Amino acid sequence: MTQIQDEAIKLKDQGNKFLKEHKFDEAIEAYTKAIELDPKNAIFYSNRAQVRIKLENFGLAIQDCDSAIAVDPNFIKAYYRKAVSQMAILQTKQAQQNFKFILTKLPNDKLTLEHYKKCTALLKREAFERAIAGVEEASVLDSIDYEGIQVEKWWEGPDLEIKTKKTKVDGKDKLSVDINGLDLDYLRYMIKTFKDGGKIPKKHVFAIISKANEILSLEKSMTEVTLKHSKLNRQPLEDEIVGGSKLTVLGDTHGQFYDLLNIFKKFGKCSEDHVYLLNGDFVDRGSWSTENCLYLYVLKILYPRSMFINRGNHETLDMNRTYGFSDEVEAKYSKKVFEAFSQSFGSLPYACLINREYLVMHGGLFSNDNVTIKDIKDINRFKHVQPPKEGIAMELLWTDPQETNGKSPSKRGIGMQFGPDITERFCLNNKLRKIIRSHEVRMGGVEVEQKGRLITVFSAPDYCDSTGNLGGVVNFTENTDYDPEKDDGEGYRNPVVDESDESNPWTMSLETFEASPHPDIKPMAYSKGGIGF
Repeated sequence: MTQIQDEAIKLKDQGNKFLKEHKFDEAIEAYTKAIELDPKNAIFYSNRAQVRIKLENFGLAIQDCDSAIAVDPNFIKAYYRKAVSQMAILQTKQAQQNFKFILTKLPNDKLTLEHYKKCTALLKREAFERAIAGVEEASVLDSIDYEGIQVEKWWEGPDLEIKTKKTKVDGKDKLSVDINGLDLDYLRYMIKTFKDGGKIPKKHVFAIISKANEILSLEKSMTEVTLKHSKLNRQPLEDEIVGGSKLTVLGDTHGQFYDLLNIFKKFGKCSEDHVYLLNGDFVDRGSWSTENCLYLYVLKILYPRSMFINRGNHETLDMNRTYGFSDEVEAKYSKKVFEAFSQSFGSLPYACLINREYLVMHGGLFSNDNVTIKDIKDINRFKHVQPPKEGIAMELLWTDPQETNGKSPSKRGIGMQFGPDITERFCLNNKLRKIIRSHEVRMGGVEVEQKGRLITVFSAPDYCDSTGNLGGVVNFTENTDYDPEKDDGEGYRNPVVDESDESNPWTMSLETFEASPHPDIKPMAYSKGGIGF
């Protein structure tokens, strides 16, 4: 071994140490230096790919695996990590082929066989769905026979009186649900039941999903919420909801129910005076996704003008099948309950405009520079329950920022990346102060990016019990230093990035929190062959 190769091995070992310590940026830097010294070592590329997978940069992971395979066509670990990455971004056919290749070399590898079977099952289901394409699916929520469902005998909690009414909408039966008894006492009992490892009756679950879906379906694809302000005199817009005195934005929570409970304990309960916006990805990965969803839906029913929920890329069928939510719901309740959840996800708005100046969506901006906030508001999200594979709906869920100007292919393999110039232009054209988005782990929980125009907030601390990150939130309150004479009379001056400016009616604060203790149940504990980490 040459001295250069020896140095490269030492850098690789440093990278391994950083990876174990969840210092992912440092690990990538160490592996990259090792590759620069010895580009003919497949292990270096493969190890860097593993860090990319941890960061969910699956597109970059695939590139690293391809480099490893080019160096050593028989390096099985690179094929495995490539297949895992392909499965993660729904390239199921390609992933199946790589798992199949591995099985020709290692026919008894249990994990590879599980993944291969999972890919095969997904492909068969996709083929079936293509075969029936064009045949309109019956609404699960409109087909539930509440009178025929008995509350389980083990249930000792509050009773709910569920009343239904059928109406004709476009010639089809539409089932409307009213729930008597769903109040704060029920919510407290439900939380206690979940913390004790229990469930609520299936009849109650269907009713909660159905009622939340009714409320969500009446909202625009871009909701508009503004806080009360003592110095700002403006009439509400046609679709604008005037909320309380504080608004808190949450990023991804990913089935981390105990962290979600801690958020409301730490930053304040949802109420008529405290508005919350959950910015997508509240299911999958974590093993309490069902509890997360039911908790948020009950809050939506109790406080329809104070709890707002955006759709994330994980509130979609393909992701739920891959990352555990479908298996979790079927294990805890039934396949039909999952289908009800899945239908309700189609009613979730794609974005929210806060105080007319802060646009919040799960992913990010667009490949088409001419998209406006009106285009977002006008999306017909009921045309396709599952978002299209391209266009502004997909990009709202999937795109990511980059620090260099312009646009580039996505590091995660889906969507694209947009630079500070793209964000600046979009803000100026739409009279926005900032973009707030989620979709990516930030070790500090929340991060101001792109010269202050963009904020990423991620609210799942120690993501999947493995990342060691903080969780974050973004709070909005009235700016008591605001001087109406220093803006245009409407609470806006273009451009404004400094949030302390007297022309800004709103104070924005970024806060963080640590992970909460939870029962010893691993992420994706109910998954039947999902990829996990």
